[in-house]
Amino acid sequence: MEAVKVENLSFAYPDNTKKALDDVSFCIDSGSFTLLMGESGSGKTTLLKLLKKEIAPIGETKGVITISGKKSDEISFNSVGYVAQSPETQIITDKVWHELAFGLESMGLSNDEIRLRVGETASYFGIGAWYHRDTDTLSGGQKQLLNLASVMVMRPDILLLDEPTSQLDPISASDFLATLKKINCELGITVIISEHRLEEVFPAADRVIVLKKGKIITDDTPRRVCVLIKDRPEFEGLPSAVRIWKSLKSDADCPLSVKEGRDFLDSYYPNIKGKIDVPLIEDGEKAIEFRDVFYRYDRNLPDVISGMNFYVRKGEIFEILGENGCGKSTLLKVISGLCTPYSGSCTILGRKIKEYKGNSLYGETLAMLPQDPTVLFLKNTVKEDLQSGWTLSGKKESDFQKNADKWIDLFGIEPLLSRHPYDLSGGEQQKCALVKLLLREPKILLLDEPTKGLDASFKNSLKQILHTLKEKGITIIAVTHDVEFAADSADRCGLLFDGKIIASYQTNRFFSNNTYYTTAASRIARGRFENAVRCDEIISICKGNDTK
Repeated sequence: MEAVKVENLSFAYPDNTKKALDDVSFCIDSGSFTLLMGESGSGKTTLLKLLKKEIAPIGETKGVITISGKKSDEISFNSVGYVAQSPETQIITDKVWHELAFGLESMGLSNDEIRLRVGETASYFGIGAWYHRDTDTLSGGQKQLLNLASVMVMRPDILLLDEPTSQLDPISASDFLATLKKINCELGITVIISEHRLEEVFPAADRVIVLKKGKIITDDTPRRVCVLIKDRPEFEGLPSAVRIWKSLKSDADCPLSVKEGRDFLDSYYPNIKGKIDVPLIEDGEKAIEFRDVFYRYDRNLPDVISGMNFYVRKGEIFEILGENGCGKSTLLKVISGLCTPYSGSCTILGRKIKEYKGNSLYGETLAMLPQDPTVLFLKNTVKEDLQSGWTLSGKKESDFQKNADKWIDLFGIEPLLSRHPYDLSGGEQQKCALVKLLLREPKILLLDEPTKGLDASFKNSLKQILHTLKEKGITIIAVTHDVEFAADSADRCGLLFDGKIIASYQTNRFFSNNTYYTTAASRIARGRFENAVRCDEIISICKGNDTK
């Protein structure tokens, strides 16, 4: 039975001649698990929202959408569930129990039915231990699990998810996807999910639809898709095992998971051993230094930062990992002066933060990309917003265009300049926000989840941009859940736990020593290739080359 049928669907946003979706057609069987993948801005979010009539974007729509044999505007609101990218934006109430009950109240169910459904759902999702808590005290992983449970308690036939793990740490993301697959297998719910983090969700899918510029370019099984797009840019985002297989030009079946990747190396490269040399990091002048720093949001609350000591050198790319809610974003707020510690010393470029008066810290010294980039947008178009940021930083308006053009071209946002920032995809918003910050030419750049919503191709471009900034002497501190990006871009990485950065090492040493906070390539190479944490390092060893 067809759960979803889309026929000749096209969509264009207001005042935009370019179509976000262009003559899209497909059918999805009931009970299947379908992955939507593609570059940022390819139309994934638009497509998912059009399948859920209550949140369908405003614009010109052509074509037919049929849900369970009915036109989309004829089905009840609870038939199709939707889980958004940001855990915070979907939570409505202040208590976990009330969030679970809210949708059922809207359905007009009796109190007895509501209590039964809420209790059963809370038990199934393991929410019982935090059932009475305030929603604003939950970690990111708990919030996203609550969002999923709040949708599932209404018993939808179809579940839509828009990059649901983009703001989750690796362990929370893995748990979330395991729960999602369990729902699909045990309850027969049709799942349609868009994602850029494909290491775990790609092997779990029954089917993969690849979008590019609003069109479907491939629609097949995961293993078949690997072959069909192996010469396209979208291939860069596929799991590590797949990319290793392609580069080694093997005639074996394409491995999809870490386990299959290890089996592939065992079968075709059984006797090869290798080691990646870990470079020494030269000491240098410190751009940022914390000494015994303590911070809490309220005197009656526990410390978020507790006796923290760490430093970052000038011109270094330092990336911080840790579970949701461990204090990574808070640390960036302390560095940027938005939060003031109650004890300890924080210095920026040799001066204590409190010595920076007025707006001097934010002039050409420091800039921060927040976790939610939309807070940076103040105008009705991207171009107006960039111009506003330029003039507010005290620069001459006549110099704007020549300085902006290089960043606009580098980030590829020319087609977005006339659009409202809030109409952009998450990845497009990230790009525009980064351009706005870089126009200020800061000496220190703080990035909170910089790869959120970005496709693999642009992540690689972002890595090159960060290294170019590093060569210009700019210091970069990023907090991220994207272990693959951190392994590919950072000079050093640190793990934040219990209010402290408990370990900070050169990137290869950091990830090769970790079991859980590490890359898929590191897991594939474990016990075979010492210190290898990236696909290119494994490939190089297998081909008999030295990687330094």
